Amino acid sequence: MVNFLKKFRWLYPGIRIKRWIFLTVLGIGILVLGAVRFFNDNNLFLKSLDLAGVFLGGGLIIAGVRSMISSFLSLFPYFSSEELLDIVYKKRFLKRGPKIVAIGGGHGLSTLLSGLKEYTANIIAIVTVADSGGSSGRLRQEFDILPPGDIRNCLVSLADSPSLMGELFQYRFKEDSELKGHNFGNLFITAMTQLTGDFKRAIEESSRVLAIRGRVLPSTLNKVSLIAEYEDGSLTEGEAEIPKKKRRIKKVYLKSLDAQRGITPTLEAIEAIKSAQVIVIGPGSLYTSILPNLVIKEIAQAVVESPGLKIYVCNVMSQPGETDGFTASEHIKALLEHTHPRILNYCILNTKHPPPDLLKKYAQEGAYPVRVDTPVIEKMGYQVIEGDFLHATDFIRHDPTKLAKVIIELLRKESLGKII
Repeated sequence: MVNFLKKFRWLYPGIRIKRWIFLTVLGIGILVLGAVRFFNDNNLFLKSLDLAGVFLGGGLIIAGVRSMISSFLSLFPYFSSEELLDIVYKKRFLKRGPKIVAIGGGHGLSTLLSGLKEYTANIIAIVTVADSGGSSGRLRQEFDILPPGDIRNCLVSLADSPSLMGELFQYRFKEDSELKGHNFGNLFITAMTQLTGDFKRAIEESSRVLAIRGRVLPSTLNKVSLIAEYEDGSLTEGEAEIPKKKRRIKKVYLKSLDAQRGITPTLEAIEAIKSAQVIVIGPGSLYTSILPNLVIKEIAQAVVESPGLKIYVCNVMSQPGETDGFTASEHIKALLEHTHPRILNYCILNTKHPPPDLLKKYAQEGAYPVRVDTPVIEKMGYQVIEGDFLHATDFIRHDPTKLAKVIIELLRKESLGKII
């Protein structure tokens, strides 16, 4: 009986929709009655009255439906009517978009996601949880949770909510506050984790708040630490500490912080990779954002075995303390040494030179443009997509619109080739 009554909750007092339902039903009744009489009456005068009834019924239907929609939209105070209708349309359109998995972390992954979300809502972001610095590192130590920072950036990039909500999640408390350095979004995810006792559920609830297009998944739910082994044989533990040594890295791997448990991938991440039409690796810090996901054996194996298109997006600039002096092909070699030759099919390389003033600024920090050595990559057996994918204002990064466009075009060409 209770379930039966729940079906009529829209008719509860105070919903302010019953009157418009009644008006719409009344309009339908008048329209149908007028139409039936119009075809049955032979008197010209009566026919004119019947026709007037048809128009009256149509008017009441339009008025009722418009008012119902208006009443419904008023329940969402954070959205204007235009924004909400636009979101509904986009969700219907984007729901039919291609299935894309993006693997990485940091600003590179969030940049990519902000472009891809304009083409599809079927996006799964698989994000590293090895972050140990900044706000994430502090919260990780104090509350014994997985680091929320990279997750937060991806959630905001995929957000369908008004920009103010995204700005709120990215808001960083000022230095004169006891919360200095923390982002509101990091604190929100931390509080939600404490409340639910489940980090994955905290991400899902945050996703609802931001109305994101797609899903964000941690690569593992195990508490892990990233370890780098350098070419001189020395080791450093902690994602934030690794670049500080300024030594050439030989390999990175994860260590479980729980002696009773190993490192297992998120099952949803594996399933997403298996069904993906496109898997995008990068852009982002090679050793501290991308590889922490792929050194989880099951994730790398799932990518290798996936029939989907596998694309590596090489960084525009080198990462100080990680990829100093690396060419594009050396990025790929490091990726292959940690995984498998079939981890990718294509490599996207930016060939646009950044502005001199920004290059000078980056040079002071030890970062330089990654040299494009396409012939070497092609000899390795991979196809290269060159082009202007640069967005350079205050920072030198990939342009999310250009990057997403070339990925979607590449998928369309591949799909067309299979059909032909």
